[in-house]
Amino acid sequence: MAIPAEAESRREHRQRVLKGASILTGINNSEVACMVRNMNKAGAELRVAMDSRVPEEFLLYVPVDGVAYRATLVWRAGERVGVRFGGTEPKPHWHYG
Repeated sequence: MAIPAEAESRREHRQRVLKGASILTGINNSEVACMVRNMNKAGAELRVAMDSRVPEEFLLYVPVDGVAYRATLVWRAGERVGVRFGGTEPKPHWHYG
């Protein structure tokens, strides 16, 4: 499962950003709105609502990048969520954003 934020270690510094994004699960084409707070090519920190369900694996669609990142949940602490990227793919055809 996820490890606490303070126990996370990463090899590369993440650049601070403020980008709107969507967690796309593919389950009934559902999505969870989130904000990307910092990121690099390996992963990102997201902000989500406290009551939002974040699956272990999902697509993170960032409209300003025009890319969907394959993401794996690494940790969660309240509204903060850390993810690791496993590649990219085009925006799913069923997503309207």
